[in-house]
Amino acid sequence: MFSTENNPAERGFFNGITAKNAGAMREADMTQILMPKATAVWLIDNTGMTFKQISQFCSLHILEVEGIADGDVAAGIRGADPIANGQVSREEIEKAEKDPNYAMKPNVFDSDKLAPKKGKKKGPRYTPLSRRQDRPDAIAWIVRNHPEVSDAQISKLIGTTKPTINAIRERTHWKISTINPTDPVSLGLCSQIDLDALVKKAADKKAKEDAKKEKETGESLKPVEDTTPVQASEEEAAKTEHTLESLFKPSEPNN
Repeated sequence: MFSTENNPAERGFFNGITAKNAGAMREADMTQILMPKATAVWLIDNTGMTFKQISQFCSLHILEVEGIADGDVAAGIRGADPIANGQVSREEIEKAEKDPNYAMKPNVFDSDKLAPKKGKKKGPRYTPLSRRQDRPDAIAWIVRNHPEVSDAQISKLIGTTKPTINAIRERTHWKISTINPTDPVSLGLCSQIDLDALVKKAADKKAKEDAKKEKETGESLKPVEDTTPVQASEEEAAKTEHTLESLFKPSEPNN
């Protein structure tokens, strides 16, 4: 059995080969083409590249590429544009079309350097078909117990529409006689954490609106002493003070 334990030079040689192969494997993983057959279909239909070039780029056997071109292989597979999905640049394809011996180079993606994707904005919650009949009960419960929650918030929480919520608020819903207000958490339409967060958010918003309204109302009202007319003092000033002498004094004849 061959061993390198007693030969440092040979051990270093094999270690170097192993490291080199590992690096090559990592590079191959980063440049591996996604959906190679679909990419080959697109390149055959939309470029003037040779079968050999497509074979090398897609890591397919040249006979397999010829079979794709003849329709014997990958029948029914829709072509995938490598430019649109970022696997190769248009300049690389143009170089390959001009030079039949040119080996097209795919774009290299290093997974460690990829920026994290931004989270998608949450839309209305999806409700399974088996639970959609329970949504009117949940809406009625929220409307009755948390009137501060807006229609948009209810719609987003349990996945319903504003007309449905409005019909339940106004008691014009076609099932209003059979609706039984029930906690949406117990119905499995949302989690307790989501419901608590929604109620808290709605309550905070209402508190801010009430405080703002109260402040505006307080500023518009004036103190009572400023708005009460001073009629008593004016009337007293207008009146003439009468005494016994003035009352019984004969009036002076007119000349």
